[in-house]
Amino acid sequence: MSIDVKYLGITPYESTWNKMKVFTSNRAASTQDEIWITEHEAIYTVGLNRKDFNKPLRTDIAVLPVDRGGKITYHGRGQLIIYPLIDLERYQLTIRTFVTLIEKSIVSFLSRRDIKASAKIEAPGVYIENKKIASLGLRIKNHASYHGLSMNIDMDLSPFEAIDPCGFKNLQMTQLKTFTNDVSVEAIGFEIANDIKHQLLNLK
Repeated sequence: MSIDVKYLGITPYESTWNKMKVFTSNRAASTQDEIWITEHEAIYTVGLNRKDFNKPLRTDIAVLPVDRGGKITYHGRGQLIIYPLIDLERYQLTIRTFVTLIEKSIVSFLSRRDIKASAKIEAPGVYIENKKIASLGLRIKNHASYHGLSMNIDMDLSPFEAIDPCGFKNLQMTQLKTFTNDVSVEAIGFEIANDIKHQLLNLK
């Protein structure tokens, strides 16, 4: 069984989230896994970890509570979103090993462009020096994943300044445009999604 990689273009966050939930709820043992690539219109999303939650300092961007792990983050145009809709049991993955696999794909992508990046066990995501370029937040239901990763490519980073990104005060964000002119969200999305796909298929 293969994995279908789909590019959705720019989508509203909430309707895409609802489609992920429907896809996951309707899964059967034979359902083919999919990986969705998209960008979202501007929105703050708040994960299930709402302890010590501080509202954004700006009110011009909607705030939506969602069912992924983690705290608050920002999505907007110029940010790559990848949603791996994966049956973890099929590949004998735990949530932790799956997160590590995704982080490895991002670190490898950056390494191919001579950009040194790393993951942090205590704070999932990918960092260049101490600035965060990619965030992860997953939800697992009946052994299947939805939600996924966001990676800053070529965007307005200022909305992050109105929040504690992922719950970390004074965490600075960065983006790919700072390091390279190679900033096609669609092309990068396919490169990383296909790397995730090949890593998964190699586990079988």
